[in-house]
Amino acid sequence: MDKFNEINEKIRGADVRRIVTRIMIAFVGLILVLGAFGTVGAGERGVLLQFGAVKDKVFDEGLYIKVPFIQRVVKMDVKIQKDEVPSSASSKDLQIVTSIIALNYHLDPNAVNGIWQNVGRNYNNRIIAPSIQESVKAVTAKFTAEELITKREVVKEQIKANLAERLSSNSILVDEFNIIDFSFSPAFNEAIEAKVTAEQLKLKAERDLERIKVEAEQKIAEARGKAQAIQIEAQALRANAQVVELRWIEKWDGQVPTYWGEANPFIGINR
Repeated sequence: MDKFNEINEKIRGADVRRIVTRIMIAFVGLILVLGAFGTVGAGERGVLLQFGAVKDKVFDEGLYIKVPFIQRVVKMDVKIQKDEVPSSASSKDLQIVTSIIALNYHLDPNAVNGIWQNVGRNYNNRIIAPSIQESVKAVTAKFTAEELITKREVVKEQIKANLAERLSSNSILVDEFNIIDFSFSPAFNEAIEAKVTAEQLKLKAERDLERIKVEAEQKIAEARGKAQAIQIEAQALRANAQVVELRWIEKWDGQVPTYWGEANPFIGINR
């Protein structure tokens, strides 16, 4: 009986070991299966690494398959991103110009493996920020401080083109570029304000001078008109003496002096 019980114990022990082994095998198999599959989200790309080395394969959005424990996938964001970077540069006339640059960009979806291999995820500080500084300085030096204001759109387009060329060599594509603000030194701002004030005063003086000229011409024309009228009247009077008597009568108020001695108040008037 004891021998029979011993045999049963051995059988049960063997069954337990087989069950445990099967469970472990199933668990490992489940891990392998789950580790072989993954997904890449919308607006992302997957960089395939094998033993840490970057492979040429780039996974698009959706499901992917890899070799567990040997390969892994690093996800890179290829959606449009925005950076705002402060910048300082010198203009052509050696004025210090500070500005805030807003850049919209995205990674080249087909080249994210190269970005990961050469830069990693820190491309903002390693590539984008320095490229913005260099582009702003290179273009700003071509314009005077005043031109940076009056030709702002031209300056913007030149900086954008310069920056796009620099970043494209690193598989970073420029979508939009804006100069949020230009700031100059207080001395330059005061000089600009004084210049604007002087131009306004000059314009006002020119307008006043034009007004004075017009008024003077009007007065001259009026004087000429009066002179011509007097001349015409004088000629009429010389031609017809009776007109003088008519003018005298027109101005007479009907009153006669109380005493005039022997003088006749109506001298020259035909009776």
